[in-house]
Amino acid sequence: MDFVAGAIGGICGVAVGYPLDTVKVRVQMESKYRGIWHCVRDTYRRERVTGFYRGLSLPVCTVSLVSSVSFGTYRHCLAHICRLRYGSTDAKPAKADITLSGCASGLVRVFLTSPTEVAKVRLQTQTQQRRLSASGPSTVPPMCPVAPAPEPKYRGPLHCLTTVAREEGLKGLYKGSSALLLRDGHSFATYFLSYAILCEWLTPTGHSQPDVVGVLVAGGCAGVLAWAVATPMDVIKSRLQADGQGQQRYRGLVHCVVASVRESGPSVLFKGLALNCCRAFPVNMVVFATYEAVLRLTRGLLS
Repeated sequence: MDFVAGAIGGICGVAVGYPLDTVKVRVQMESKYRGIWHCVRDTYRRERVTGFYRGLSLPVCTVSLVSSVSFGTYRHCLAHICRLRYGSTDAKPAKADITLSGCASGLVRVFLTSPTEVAKVRLQTQTQQRRLSASGPSTVPPMCPVAPAPEPKYRGPLHCLTTVAREEGLKGLYKGSSALLLRDGHSFATYFLSYAILCEWLTPTGHSQPDVVGVLVAGGCAGVLAWAVATPMDVIKSRLQADGQGQQRYRGLVHCVVASVRESGPSVLFKGLALNCCRAFPVNMVVFATYEAVLRLTRGLLS
């Protein structure tokens, strides 16, 4: 049931957080934005509400599988560790057990999320790429008719995936996966560990688990802490995955880090941090509240 509960929780979470994820990617990729609200206003002015949901269909179709694998892997790893160390899956796990299981969960999901992340980032940044090319210095005389803006390279998530696979091969679909591994490994360890600790703190005396408010607070805070440690590699991941549009700038993970810091300073690695944290709280409130509710419902039906 952990797989089912994780799938439902993930869908609810992506519905809440996707618009802010679009803003986050654009802020990380485009130096022209002075901040979060500037990006929000510019996106809405040029593309209206649909601009915030670019590339949504693919994450919605895949997030249930990814979230299911994340929560299911975590629970099964934790159960196996407890059985090996303590002789029972019902034994209380140590913090190291939770950390290891969370890290394994983050590493496993990379193999599923990397292609969808590539498509998402390419679609989310496609409008900026077109606008920049269209707004470059013009040599056309004022009275001459202006050529229409070029058609978008990617018509949708599936078209984007097939185009990337055709032009860049399988390697293109897993572009930035090294940064994604570094991002998700330690961020999911932080995610599940902080959730477990906060749930323990927020559980009323005489009860075995926190109430709904406790789950909401613990889930939201766990999401914020996870993104706080994940943001540097998230910036690098986005830059590597968007690098297939036009001339390739980065030769790999290390070169991307060095080039980005040299061009914009160390603060570039924390670009979008505030937005990540603002997005993470409501999203993970919803994810964990839904996850726990589905588990309690199924336990009640099966008991």
